[in-house]
Amino acid sequence: MAFLKRVLRALPMIIFSPFLTAISIAAVAVADLWWMVLGPQRRVVNTRPRTDAASVVIPNWNGRDLLEKYIPAVLTAISGSPANEVIVVDNGSSDGSADFLRERFPEVRVLALPQNLGFGGGSNAGFRAAKNDIVVLLNSDMRVEPDFLQPLLDGFADETIFAVACQIFLSDPSRRREETGLTEMWWRDGNIRVSHREDGAVNGLYPCAYGGGGSSAFDRHKFLEIGGFDEILAPFYLEDTDLGYLAWKRGWKVLYQPASVVWHEHRGTIGKKFSAAYIQSVLKKNFILFCWKNIHGWRRLLPHFFFTLGGGFLSVCWGDEAGRANFGGLWTAFCQLPGAMRARVRARSLATISDTEALQRPRGAIYRDRFLAAPDPDRPRVLFVAPYPICPPVHGGGVFMYETVRELSRLCELHAVILLDRACELAAHQELHEYCASAEFMVRSESNGSHFGSITPHAVQEFAIDQLRWLINRQVFQHRLSVVQLEYTALAQYAERYKTLVSAVFEHDVYFQSIARGLKFTRGPFDRLKARFEYLRAIRFELRQLRLADRVQVCTLENRDYLESFLPHMRGRIESGLRAGIATQRYAFPGGPRRSFAMLFVGSFRHPPNQIALEWFAREVLPRVVARCPAARLLVAGSDPPPMHAYADATGAMEMLGFVEDLRPLFASCSVFVCPIRSGSGVRVKLLEAFASGIPVVSTFIGAEGLARKDGEVCRLSNDPEEFAGHIVELFDSPERAHDLIEACGSRGNTQRTMAHASDIGRADPPLDGR
Repeated sequence: MAFLKRVLRALPMIIFSPFLTAISIAAVAVADLWWMVLGPQRRVVNTRPRTDAASVVIPNWNGRDLLEKYIPAVLTAISGSPANEVIVVDNGSSDGSADFLRERFPEVRVLALPQNLGFGGGSNAGFRAAKNDIVVLLNSDMRVEPDFLQPLLDGFADETIFAVACQIFLSDPSRRREETGLTEMWWRDGNIRVSHREDGAVNGLYPCAYGGGGSSAFDRHKFLEIGGFDEILAPFYLEDTDLGYLAWKRGWKVLYQPASVVWHEHRGTIGKKFSAAYIQSVLKKNFILFCWKNIHGWRRLLPHFFFTLGGGFLSVCWGDEAGRANFGGLWTAFCQLPGAMRARVRARSLATISDTEALQRPRGAIYRDRFLAAPDPDRPRVLFVAPYPICPPVHGGGVFMYETVRELSRLCELHAVILLDRACELAAHQELHEYCASAEFMVRSESNGSHFGSITPHAVQEFAIDQLRWLINRQVFQHRLSVVQLEYTALAQYAERYKTLVSAVFEHDVYFQSIARGLKFTRGPFDRLKARFEYLRAIRFELRQLRLADRVQVCTLENRDYLESFLPHMRGRIESGLRAGIATQRYAFPGGPRRSFAMLFVGSFRHPPNQIALEWFAREVLPRVVARCPAARLLVAGSDPPPMHAYADATGAMEMLGFVEDLRPLFASCSVFVCPIRSGSGVRVKLLEAFASGIPVVSTFIGAEGLARKDGEVCRLSNDPEEFAGHIVELFDSPERAHDLIEACGSRGNTQRTMAHASDIGRADPPLDGR
């Protein structure tokens, strides 16, 4: 019944909303054409404001009790200079606010308006009346700290600063801190999104999306130049967002100043005088008008209209939801279409940069890249971002990352951001503080699951973490970093197109190649469908995101050639072999004494290629080995091991060891290392460790990719199960042949020891490669 009632109420809009949308699209197109033909581009002339005094403007409507409560603190805060002033703009109040102020606070200038012009209109009147270059705009329900003013004034350090925002605390500490002053803005699902970020680590001036309308200082001349608060957004909300976005598009900056503290009785005025339903209706209308006015690129604008119309239908079916458009918002926005088009033409004439650039500049890393001088190039400042724990390294990629952190710390000023699976892993990672100038850790939430209908790959969705993006940006800004090193394809989503910074991505494996190689091993029609869809998602994502990186590092020449076949324009930016190395001196070469007829396989079983490899070996190879050598045994070491019954081990020759903290004794004591990998991509760290330990190796060709191309050169190679088993038995029976392979590895290892990540960096050995 509720659904039917919603449909009946919305029936006229269901019928006419497509026409309203089409008319709106046409109107926006006409406004753009008008601007292209007749709209002048307004030249930017920046001047630095005087910062020796400020005018405090407080809009008021029937808020006598709030003025009585909070004006004294404002007067105390500005008492340091006689040039400071307080202006209260009374928006046609009926509670005697103006007379009260004249009687109780004669030092306050009262600007009494005959009618309520709303927050924006009243504020604009106050700006026009102010005598100082800096205007601090405060809500009437805002209590200021005595020293709040000077940090705001200090924030106007150059002629391009438009606004400086205060740090906001709520008067009621039991309430969620909905606003902080550290504002963010982004584009998602056809609309602008805004929020406040709470981060105590931001302890100095920091870029933000916009200055809150009731808690910020503004350059008065710039404020008036772009027209102040727009009346189409009356009666309230989003005026400050609109103003901040206009400022960024004008080429100006908005900063957050945590040293300037104010306390807010949130919605102390609006929330008491208007219903929640009315406030939501205004918000939905203003979000639509914001886009019609400010979003000038049609690649964003057309999806906006689609999502607006679609949101209306969804709201009819499922009810209203915060952040989603409805037909009521579309209708009220449509009624203001002429004013919105005039505002659009004016906004286009003021803009000097694109929507994309305006949305990016408030982010810390982009702001650092665009506006702040680069640090000393002789000692680069590098941010290393890892999606998995690395202390101790529990998989091959962890080994590469751990070795890289240790080596980079000798060569540069290294900062690290490491994602952990569990909070208990934090203690083991404290050793990174020995190597890194700073290290921050974040426990990854399990809520970042896969959404099958999304066009984003599963592995990327898993690491699409808003807090991680924020952390990367904050680190780059605060430490003035020059290089951002991202590990694994999944973190390529955080690659940016910088102008002065370097963005590098290490592809431990080429993700879409790895999926393609695993398709033939996928069972069941539904699983095959999912795998093929994941492949399409992966190739789309990977080829798009890698273009943003200045350098893409891959493990092997084969990986490089494969990527370049898809991205020929990136030749010269894709580098192979720089990161695929281990510190060989930590292994006992050639090992021994060795246990007869003992085979070893290691790998993390969170990695599907290891699961596929062991299944194939247990089913196809191990029975052939045992048939010819009944004493043969396979030892399997690795984290997250599957249960024994998952593999068809009819021989009883397989022993699952699970997680082993230090694998070196196993490498030193087994007779043959097997690497039956049949899918995946990149270099197998397990083979590097085997070569460094002097254990003879039998591998598939894919398993030895990048390390061996010819059978018998440094290891035995075969993809055929019968031949694979024969190579193992041959090494069991022929110590001379095993010795020859070990010697070949040793001679190559002596050459390789001088190469990437092979030097002893003079620190205590870690627990090694706990897989």
